[in-house]
Amino acid sequence: MKIELAEIYRDTELGQEAEALLQPCVICGQCEPVCPTYRLLNDGWDGPRGRIYLIKQMLEGKMPSATTLPPAFSMETLERATISGNVQLHLDRCLTCRSCESSCPQGVRYGRLLDIGRELSEKAAPRPLKERMTRRLVRSAISNRSRFTALLRTGQMLRQYLPDKLSVRIPQHRKAGDWPQRAHARRMLVWQGCVQPALAPNINAAAARILDRFGIRLVASGDGCCGALSQHMAAPEESRAFMRRTIDILWPHVESGIEAIILTASGCGAFFREYGELLEDDLQYRDKAKSISELIRDIAEVVAAEWKNEPQTEMPAPEKQPRIAFQSSCSLQHSQKLNGVAEKLLKRAGFKLVPVSYSFMCCGAAGTYSILQPELAQSLRAQKLKTLLASRPEAIATANIGCLAHLASVSPLPVNHWIELLDERLSTAATTEPKLESA
Repeated sequence: MKIELAEIYRDTELGQEAEALLQPCVICGQCEPVCPTYRLLNDGWDGPRGRIYLIKQMLEGKMPSATTLPPAFSMETLERATISGNVQLHLDRCLTCRSCESSCPQGVRYGRLLDIGRELSEKAAPRPLKERMTRRLVRSAISNRSRFTALLRTGQMLRQYLPDKLSVRIPQHRKAGDWPQRAHARRMLVWQGCVQPALAPNINAAAARILDRFGIRLVASGDGCCGALSQHMAAPEESRAFMRRTIDILWPHVESGIEAIILTASGCGAFFREYGELLEDDLQYRDKAKSISELIRDIAEVVAAEWKNEPQTEMPAPEKQPRIAFQSSCSLQHSQKLNGVAEKLLKRAGFKLVPVSYSFMCCGAAGTYSILQPELAQSLRAQKLKTLLASRPEAIATANIGCLAHLASVSPLPVNHWIELLDERLSTAATTEPKLESA
């Protein structure tokens, strides 16, 4: 794709980065069939190809015209893409699921291009005051663990008195199991994050119990947002502040020699892997950021590696194989490219994974998307639940706290993180089968 940057962007780092990101795109449209919003809205501007085109025109200081409009876009949609505000609208509707990246034959890094497009459109068309305040309030409430926990607990206490439309969005209280205290020579660290400890505290506890069986002590450290929330809401400087704070918290553990930094929330894990790139221009933090990114592991990677090294054979299947529908979160399969890893672990543990159609599709959670784009998020969730429930599973498993909370609020079946199901299975098996603990 050829692009002529407008003078305002020509000599800027963002402009030049965006130009490099745009060049591989050939506007082939292979991304559209796997785009959730394109499939839902059937609008060219709400697919990756349309959004890329809008970002290109914005960077050139233009808006689409009849002569520049690609053949796939009708004149009926042209009017809605004539001002920066509407460019912003279509970028807002993107889930940042990055399914398009998985299908792109040219390897276009759409996720990074989208972040740049959002940041520049925010400056080109400042939002109304009410909208700016709402978005700031959302970031402030979610990114602070103590604040979020207090708000959640208040909502849970008042849940029965609230209207159905509001009460359904407040998750039920979940309890955590015991955290193992045995000492091991091997140590890994798990980042607690901002919302997961309050929403589903058993996830990290289950991960700790699993790793304890392999002779690894999992140390809990850190709370607050990793920066992903702000980054995807066009607040990059706020995001960088969160990243620096996180690095300062993690660095003493890195220096002490931990093997890895474990993430049980795949969305956070995907963003942590980008620290080195996003802070590359920060002389004080870039080396530390790169080291942090290199230490990041999703819990599925660690369990798969440790279990692979176990001398024992496959676990005997239980008398009845629990039927599980696995919802592979977008951040796990598209961003981290770990599709199939957790699924294999569940199968080895004796679970029956039922087929799920359109497994590449987003459930609609997508960070703050379910808050800021509720109608689209609810429609996508309904479609996702339809495919998850089609083969009559007994439960739903996923790999990201956002997906878990979003689906669980209306699912007729229990929704859990897959590591919780694996922990429960291994705990049951331990009474009659050899332990998985390393020698």
